[in-house]
Amino acid sequence: MTVTTTTTTTTLNLPIIDISSPDRISTANSIRQACVEYGFFYLVNHGVDEDFMKQAFEESAKFFSLPIEHKIKLNRKEYRGYTPLYAEKLDPSSLSKGDPKESFYIGPLTDTTSVHLNQWPSEELLPNWRPTMESLFWKILSAGKELLSLIALSLNLDENYFEKISALNKPEAFLRLLRYPGELGSSEEICGASPHSDYGMITLLMTNGVPGLQICKEKLKQPQVWEDVSHVEGAIIVNIGDMMERWTNCVYQSTLHRVMPTGKERYSVAFFMDPPSDCVVECFESCCSESSPPRFPPIRSGDYLNERFKLTYDSEKNLKCSI
Repeated sequence: MTVTTTTTTTTLNLPIIDISSPDRISTANSIRQACVEYGFFYLVNHGVDEDFMKQAFEESAKFFSLPIEHKIKLNRKEYRGYTPLYAEKLDPSSLSKGDPKESFYIGPLTDTTSVHLNQWPSEELLPNWRPTMESLFWKILSAGKELLSLIALSLNLDENYFEKISALNKPEAFLRLLRYPGELGSSEEICGASPHSDYGMITLLMTNGVPGLQICKEKLKQPQVWEDVSHVEGAIIVNIGDMMERWTNCVYQSTLHRVMPTGKERYSVAFFMDPPSDCVVECFESCCSESSPPRFPPIRSGDYLNERFKLTYDSEKNLKCSI
């Protein structure tokens, strides 16, 4: 299939969701509207203050500025560690040699049986790196859990619904640090991150303010129209993943997004929040009826994600989606 792409200069005015608002019903309604119309929104008053965000980006930059021989020692294993430039291609149909970005994965800190799989830079080289990233992980995880209670309300479910179905019992949460080099310039031919939708439940994204993120609201429509997502100081960008689309029977739809080079070095931190591998992903009762039966059969989260990985990547490029 030939994909026709049209990029506009439009900058989207995505909804801003105040997670601290005491009017939870109104907030839940706003989340529903955002998830139906865009699949993306900004999250504010989330508990990760701007000074700490700045510190996290400074530590991230310190790692990526290390000589390649130091970074390669932490090459990705078990979805944890360093991924060099061009090692990933999020759009398998792309003719490029790979996406021009490098990244570092930190796996779940909630599961004591797997936390030892994480890799960390030397404390001698980066003494504050590990404690900063661990603290960031816990802060974003807390925001994500609070957000999911509001997402449950937005779907006419109990606010503790995700806890009831064990989706938040040791969640498969991955923190991914990303760097997009600035020396690529800007081009319509090269994507820093190829067009994709995220596989999982929700993604929470922090950026350092450099533009480049674009979304395509209607992923099945041709030609594709791409619109810029602007930076809102201190906000976290949230997007719905394919698993949430499946859970909601396509009431909430995941959205195609990509990162385009702008000629400036860009840093971001993506937090992928997925349920444990044994959690069953089955259409929510509030999202189906006789006239709108479930479109997908029940499936374990781990089986679903593994299936998606195999469809998109070979064994050497079997990585989570990211922005």
